[in-house]
Amino acid sequence: MAENRHEKYERLIEATQAIPSIVCAVAHPCDASSLTGAVEAAEAGIIVPILVGPQAKIRAVAEQAGLDITAFELVNTPHSHAAAARAVELVREGRTQLLMKGSLHTDELMAEVVRKEGGLRTERRVSHVFIMDVPSYPEPLFITDAAINIFPDLETKADIVRNVIDLHQGLGLGAPRVAIVSAVETINPKIPSTIEAAALCKMAERGQIVGGLLDGPLALDNAISPEAATIKGIGGQVAGRAQVLVVPDLEAGNMLAKNLSFLAGADAAGVVVGARVPIILTSRADNVRTRMASCAVAALFAHHLAQTRPVAR
Repeated sequence: MAENRHEKYERLIEATQAIPSIVCAVAHPCDASSLTGAVEAAEAGIIVPILVGPQAKIRAVAEQAGLDITAFELVNTPHSHAAAARAVELVREGRTQLLMKGSLHTDELMAEVVRKEGGLRTERRVSHVFIMDVPSYPEPLFITDAAINIFPDLETKADIVRNVIDLHQGLGLGAPRVAIVSAVETINPKIPSTIEAAALCKMAERGQIVGGLLDGPLALDNAISPEAATIKGIGGQVAGRAQVLVVPDLEAGNMLAKNLSFLAGADAAGVVVGARVPIILTSRADNVRTRMASCAVAALFAHHLAQTRPVAR
């Protein structure tokens, strides 16, 4: 197998050198993996971390892992729940433009993000995007939503599509070709995701979803393979060359992303969008390049939002 040289991620990481480092609240970085990710992103000039959590525990992890954190601000909290709450407060206070998950459960952090009073909600539903570096695919492949919305309804899927279009454009990648994927490429009343795919495409036609080219339903093969699309007689600008795959539900998306990671040698950077600021979700299984790419994607998008979105009151 050809070596995966992370060329797609390298381009994203290199792009951060053209913007200022983004201040990032890191919630509960109390294991070597999460703290190392924050320190490495800081050393690369991508973020300026504020470490939020039990101060003594963070210092102990840094010492054990051989990490120098003397340059970083530490905000002391008694436990992970308090760290999540305080990190969100730092965003609301305007002190940080990014939020990063440390060694706490995703649900614990996201509960504070989506809290009606004191959270980071916007008019959109929040959603997760995997930015996949697949060795055999010519472009970064966005997969959404594989981590937040379990069984999204049509309204939620519309926001998932809007969020990923904004992210793709915000990274300077232009208007994306968005495939709404299902098991088949024809509308089948017995497969609800095919009906929703058709509805999303009609919403785009009528201006309810803007900024991207939508097509669906498309099966995975004719979404990403020009040959498969040609054999099945599917034309259009999206079929065979999708840049975004919108999956039917979390299970399908999660399995697709992990399939690509473990069977096709892909890496999966991840970010949550739709909140006031991008949220970096990293995994202990992520390698250094993937963690760095997650930070780069979030930083570039945060910079874009700061240039284009009014400051929240």
